[in-house]
Amino acid sequence: MATAKSSLARLSLSLPAELLGRLDAMVGARALPNRSQVMAELIRHAVAEHDEARAHAVLAGTITLIYRAATDRVRQELAHKQGGFVKEIISSQHVFLEDQQSLEVLLVQGPAARLRALCDQLRSIRGVLQIDLVTTTALLPPLHTHGAVTYGRELPRSHGRPQ
Repeated sequence: MATAKSSLARLSLSLPAELLGRLDAMVGARALPNRSQVMAELIRHAVAEHDEARAHAVLAGTITLIYRAATDRVRQELAHKQGGFVKEIISSQHVFLEDQQSLEVLLVQGPAARLRALCDQLRSIRGVLQIDLVTTTALLPPLHTHGAVTYGRELPRSHGRPQ
């Protein structure tokens, strides 16, 4: 009888000793169970970003931005660019950081090309210091049916309510 462990494959990896030491320190500091979980997560992320099949897929995820907040110009430009992606941006959270910087996290869902286009437009704004898109093919459930963007998936008609 096959078990979950039998589906695991072994990988031998050679690293510079200094890098291995830093990995072990991170595993210990974060109280992670082992190196394998860390390596599997890193590999999963790299493969997902490389996967050509995802180029045309509908994805859910987050866009994390760090930008200079010294003037209102950057925030206004961000809001203007985000306005062109209302169907893809589910929500946003903003906090002020030290040194006149801001952190903003966008919850997004949509075609991969649209999400990349959104990142490219946000990245083009002078004052944006960092931007990172993290995605998954697991989608958010439909929030509502009236005017909902389904990206090729059919929504239930009543969501449990009488019609």
